[in-house]
Amino acid sequence: MDRDELDKIGTQIVEACFEVHKELGPGLLESAYVAALLTELGFRGIGAEVKVRIPLFYKGQDTGKYYEADLLIEEEIIIEAKAVETMIPLSQAQLLSHLRLTNKKLGYLVNFNVILMKDGIKRMRNGY
Repeated sequence: MDRDELDKIGTQIVEACFEVHKELGPGLLESAYVAALLTELGFRGIGAEVKVRIPLFYKGQDTGKYYEADLLIEEEIIIEAKAVETMIPLSQAQLLSHLRLTNKKLGYLVNFNVILMKDGIKRMRNGY
């Protein structure tokens, strides 16, 4: 998928996050927002998978360990959803690690526990 396509889907993701936040507001569990976002993306015709396993390889060897991405959009974009009072730098590192391990180019860190959704979205890129 080229950069323009990623950006177009990224815009839809951000709009979907705003819609979910408008409908539900802050204060719910992360799982509620993930379920609602999955539904909203479906309304928009955007394919998404929940709790996608990310295997950990070390020097080409499968370690048998894996991480889990909250959402994988159109098999290209990772979303890490949060519902926390304060976002910590480790959350950004987590998303960046997921992008690197999967060789995906674009991800969004989304905290739904904010008053204004614009303050809860961080776009992150991996090498483009």
